[in-house]
Amino acid sequence: MRKIILDKDELSGTILDLGGGGEGVIGRICGGRVTAIDNRQEELDEATAGARKLLMDARKLQFPDEAFDCVTSFYTLMYIQREDHGAVAREAYRVLKSGGIFHVWDGEIFSAYPEPYLAELDIDAAGEAIHTTYGIIKENAAQDADWVTEVCVRAGFTPVQRVEEAGHFRLAFQK
Repeated sequence: MRKIILDKDELSGTILDLGGGGEGVIGRICGGRVTAIDNRQEELDEATAGARKLLMDARKLQFPDEAFDCVTSFYTLMYIQREDHGAVAREAYRVLKSGGIFHVWDGEIFSAYPEPYLAELDIDAAGEAIHTTYGIIKENAAQDADWVTEVCVRAGFTPVQRVEEAGHFRLAFQK
């Protein structure tokens, strides 16, 4: 069980939340400042009210350049094919305003096949307690903080924060 504390004050301005369906953690914290995208309508339908919700592919964002102050990915990269992480990072970079921050929370995955990878989380979302499990079962799912940093640096980002703890990581990159 991993405890995560999220503070809405650390996410400034307008926010694009990649994979913001399902639990919709970022939308629950920051409400109307969030545009949550997901490539599955049922995930968007599941997310609580507050954020603007759009069906969209993170590899091909339908927003103009420099449209957001902040981009977030909360346990989303694990659901995206490893070979597509670069496209997602490049799109996050494109839609971020100059000086904007790309925040990434995710798990360190060594293998997710044939046994699934599960991340059981207790989240303090600005005072709201959320208990959830994110999980996948797929081949070629390996990822860690080094991989995500490499992908983001190649997209043009500068690393500004790195926290690793008990098989999970939180990274922040500036445009």
